[in-house]
Amino acid sequence: MPCDTATTQHAPAERLPDSEVRRQAADLARMPLLRVAFDTAPDVMLVLNRHRQIILANRACLNLLGAADGDAILGLRPGEALRCVHAHENDGGCGTTEFCQMCGAVNAILASQAGKADTQECHILCEPSGDALDLQVYATPFVLNDENYTIFAVVDRSHENRRRALERTFFHDVLNTAGGLKGAADLLNIIGPDEAAVFHEMIGRLSKRLIDEIQAQRQLMAAESNDLEVQSVPIISRDFLAEIQGLLASHEVAKDKQLVIAPDSDPAVFESDPTLLGRVIGNLVKNALEASEPGQTVTLGFQALGDEGAVEFRVHNPTFMPREVQLQLFQRSFSTKGRGRGLGTYSIKLLTDRYLKGSVRFTSTPEEGTVFIARYPMKLEPSKS
Repeated sequence: MPCDTATTQHAPAERLPDSEVRRQAADLARMPLLRVAFDTAPDVMLVLNRHRQIILANRACLNLLGAADGDAILGLRPGEALRCVHAHENDGGCGTTEFCQMCGAVNAILASQAGKADTQECHILCEPSGDALDLQVYATPFVLNDENYTIFAVVDRSHENRRRALERTFFHDVLNTAGGLKGAADLLNIIGPDEAAVFHEMIGRLSKRLIDEIQAQRQLMAAESNDLEVQSVPIISRDFLAEIQGLLASHEVAKDKQLVIAPDSDPAVFESDPTLLGRVIGNLVKNALEASEPGQTVTLGFQALGDEGAVEFRVHNPTFMPREVQLQLFQRSFSTKGRGRGLGTYSIKLLTDRYLKGSVRFTSTPEEGTVFIARYPMKLEPSKS
């Protein structure tokens, strides 16, 4: 009989006790051809019971997880075995949080339990590493000894999706900037000397943006491969805020919008990596401007939390994010800008968690709009991951 009285916000929380799980595993062990077929497969393959618990895992799965044998993950659910950041947020475990409503893995499994083979995409952030997995999952129902099971296959598309997203983002941004640069250069040939100074300034600004976009992609690739050096130097908060404002107030995403610094922002000196921090806060502000409508105002604020040994940046825009967007926001392959676009929020979390030793969170309501809060130590120790 199932045991568990845990609550759920999506899939059923109940589980079979260990004794029943081991009995089911023994039933499958009497099918040696199934084990041979599973272990021959190069991709992860699992057999799940009707409570989404792992009954059998192939060698590819055990190698991926660094497990010596199947006992280490027997009875777990897929997200628990893969160390999904949401797997233990509810006492019901994998599949039972609000975030799981958007999870392709659990939804494919639920479809298979209804008698339909299904395939979906699944995006997982792993703890404690912060690694991002982009998976294609396949769930197929089958019956053994009058008990319902799911054959669950997983193909890792992380490198493929990462390359595609980086390329599309890179080429989109770089081509846009290069097009503006060429347009400004062409105009120099047909305008008078009195107007030339304006276009010289524009060309300089667009050239700097082009270099910045190229460096941003290189930086993200280095961050994902754990090859990013962190340098900690003193930063004057007011100067830092003014620089972010100056860089983005004239950006195309700020057209017909206001970017202001909160008047109650604290004057302070703290130590961090100005390049990485500028990338993170700049992306937060850019995202806020993109989300805002013409005539609206984005506010950038700063607080020094001396008693807590921390500093906090706040970026507010008046628009509300739909809940389905909020639940997927920090996933690498998720974007509000269309398929294959938008690595901004993922890179924000990656750089903040792994390199700047901070945290980022947000709130979003129809009444108050959206606020992103990024917190960092008052003094970041330099390191190399």
